[in-house]
Amino acid sequence: MSKLSWGIISTGRISGVFAKGVAASKTGQVTAVASRTQDKADKFGEEHGIPRRYGSYEALLADPDVEAVYISTPHPMHAEWAVKAADAGKHILCEKPLTLNYPEAMAVVEAARRNDVFLMEAFMYRCHPQTEKLVELIRGGAIGEVRMIHATFSFDAGFTPESRLFKNALGGGGILDVGCYTASMARLIAGVAIGHDFADPIEVKGAGHIGVTGVDEYAAATLKFPGDIIAQLATGVGVRQESVVRIDGSEGSIFVPSPWFCGRDTGGPKIIVHRYKEKQPEEIGLDVGTDLLYAIEADTVAASLDKRQAPSPAMTWDDSLGNMRTLDLWRMAVGVTYDTEKADVDYPTVDARPVEIRPECNMRYGEVKDIGKPVSRLVMGTVVDRIQFVTSHMFLMFDEFFARGGNCFDTAHIYGPADSLLGRWVKSRGVREQVVILGKGAHTPHCNPDDLTRHLQESLERLQTDYIDLYLMHRDNLEVPVGEFVDVLNEHHKAGRIRAFGGSNWTLDRVEAANAYAREHGLMEFAAVSNNFSLARCMEPVWTGCLSSSDCDSREWFAKNQMPLFAWSSAARGFFAWGNPDDQSDPELVRCWHSDDNFQRLSRARELAARRGVPAVTIAMAYVLCQPFPTFALFGPRTMEEMRISMLALDVGLTPEELRWLNLES
Repeated sequence: MSKLSWGIISTGRISGVFAKGVAASKTGQVTAVASRTQDKADKFGEEHGIPRRYGSYEALLADPDVEAVYISTPHPMHAEWAVKAADAGKHILCEKPLTLNYPEAMAVVEAARRNDVFLMEAFMYRCHPQTEKLVELIRGGAIGEVRMIHATFSFDAGFTPESRLFKNALGGGGILDVGCYTASMARLIAGVAIGHDFADPIEVKGAGHIGVTGVDEYAAATLKFPGDIIAQLATGVGVRQESVVRIDGSEGSIFVPSPWFCGRDTGGPKIIVHRYKEKQPEEIGLDVGTDLLYAIEADTVAASLDKRQAPSPAMTWDDSLGNMRTLDLWRMAVGVTYDTEKADVDYPTVDARPVEIRPECNMRYGEVKDIGKPVSRLVMGTVVDRIQFVTSHMFLMFDEFFARGGNCFDTAHIYGPADSLLGRWVKSRGVREQVVILGKGAHTPHCNPDDLTRHLQESLERLQTDYIDLYLMHRDNLEVPVGEFVDVLNEHHKAGRIRAFGGSNWTLDRVEAANAYAREHGLMEFAAVSNNFSLARCMEPVWTGCLSSSDCDSREWFAKNQMPLFAWSSAARGFFAWGNPDDQSDPELVRCWHSDDNFQRLSRARELAARRGVPAVTIAMAYVLCQPFPTFALFGPRTMEEMRISMLALDVGLTPEELRWLNLES
């Protein structure tokens, strides 16, 4: 059997360590190395006996004989080269941390999924038998119930401002460099303790010292996990600490003297178990060579290529995503933000290439009168609540939506920062004529012609654009004659500030009255309506003044008039993903969507989803898209996985009989 052909991207110290590991492995050989200069590549290749030496990373990725790449560039470059490697069809082992932050990690995982390649974050200790033994002990109840986890990885590098360890532009600081180990260990142990492969903390608190270069020189964190498991983490690049792991349980404790290098620095891998009922602790040694740490990692990759992920305790994709999210929270608690993550910086594309639509995208498009562009049937919301690094997260989410063929974005004056964020993204990507901006204004209590004009002008400034493609009144005001709204909207259309207009949360009677007035006076009519529309019945208005059009009479009206409907809360705000009659943790979900008939709809959606091989939320989205009138589903994915799952609905066709059955009408 031929050995796995490796290419190494970057020629730093750790690359040399990995090259020696591959040479000692059973399954691999290093075929090529790439550096940013030919001289460095030649020198590294000569030292490690590597035949192919490239003066650029692109050249290595173009080598058809390289099957897998090891990426060990500085942290901020991980995402770019991981995505480019995936696009080149290479399997990927990427040094820790996988990326600079969670948004980038999402993009890397999606690139691996899209290109069907292997991806693993290079926490070498996770592949070692010592860690497997530790998991076995915890899972077997060796110390009873796990209560506390203490994990430290810290050293004093000596302050050098230009060193990657201390440089903000290179993602410096202890949390990302070695604190990531402690977080990954705590999440592993806490997860195993509650019966899973890993667990994500439900609370993260932290403190640290930020040096003159803006990175954490030393820091600590307290994490709370399900099951009331508490972890205390400590890290640093500016202070030497004992880099060990201690685990305290109800019946004993475990001490790992060399958790990260698995005995390389202590004469061999071992775990010390102290059971409180026994006088002497038990020392468990493992007969594993101390120089095989990276060889075992390389062999783990080779053994797992077919499944595209290595099994736990090696880092799976979800494990890496959870770890990056935890590190983001830790950095936020300490106050560390990298320059590229700051709110006023236009975050670059993850692969440093212009954003463009992928050839394989499955987006579907519809038409709205007077917009003059095709409109994607899925419309991405721009609300930015519950997000850690807002700019980087949303810029990369917008990039992914656009690359998948999505061109319509939903924003509103009342959303505040969302207008500005979307405008900055559109300008930085240079895609204004390729996108459709759905803007809204005149929200209660400012629902009148004068405030409509003010809101529109302010949104245009925030969006840095001369016009909005589809402008919707966010609410209606029955005290204002409908003609006054039609008149002012037409004025803005004639001035070129809006291409088309309509109403959100308008009764269909008022829409008819508005269009009758427009026809009578030779004016432009409403081109679209945006009310709630979903498979689930909205029990109570999500917000005061909101209207739903999911009922039978409304559906008949839209079918008769063929009026485009931009459906908000198209998936019932997560009901079809998380709906559970016993879960009362989200009071808004309970108030608006929990009902016996909605749970019946959820049950049928799950039944049909199982037959179609998709999640239930995909069926709920397909219900919206398959109506006998033009529909556009507004959705607000917070992760790229949510986006991918929602977009599966574009390929799910539902018959009229299935639509009726899902809605309990047959």
